[in-house]
Amino acid sequence: MYQLHYFPANANAAPHMLLEQIGVKYDLVLVDRARNAQKSREYLKINPNGRIPTLVDGNLIVSEAAAIVLHLVDQHADAGLAPQIGTPERAKFYQWLIFLTNSLQEELMIWQYPDRLAGKDASATDVIKHGAEARANMFLDVIEDHLKANGPYFLGNRLSAIDFYLVMLSRWARPMSKPPRSRHGIAKLLDRVTALPSVHRAYEREGITDEIC
Repeated sequence: MYQLHYFPANANAAPHMLLEQIGVKYDLVLVDRARNAQKSREYLKINPNGRIPTLVDGNLIVSEAAAIVLHLVDQHADAGLAPQIGTPERAKFYQWLIFLTNSLQEELMIWQYPDRLAGKDASATDVIKHGAEARANMFLDVIEDHLKANGPYFLGNRLSAIDFYLVMLSRWARPMSKPPRSRHGIAKLLDRVTALPSVHRAYEREGITDEIC
């Protein structure tokens, strides 16, 4: 049985939705960020980076949300949440997942926590936050253009793990001046994915009952 170490609405959300969509048994293990538990000696034994999430799969320990997503879609290929390995469609799947985690997610993290870069220079905080939001909007526009031309999902008519990942990031980006839902193609994707029972189950198990994204 899988163990997903999580904190509500953190980067564990995408793997959590996938576990529900796949329909496998798993345990949730709370890592209480309110008490800085991700930096505890016990948690650092399984994730030396002190970051959330971590997936325990028997003797295998996997960290980084995108890596966990890839592991799950490979272990449960019959769920159809990723194209077959070695196909052109699989290459596009990799492209969009890495784009989400390396580009959009990175800017959203900087936008949410500008002080991590500004340090003690309070005057730099607003500049960093503004710049990160501008770049996040640029990446969301790239996604919007792709979905308008190729949607309704990232891979056309096929639902995949990438779509769940965008749901997770879109929740984080709700407070932006131009949130993801302000774009028609993205809103259409979000409506389709958040209507799935698996998505509601995942967020409810994390104690989240407000609008998902």
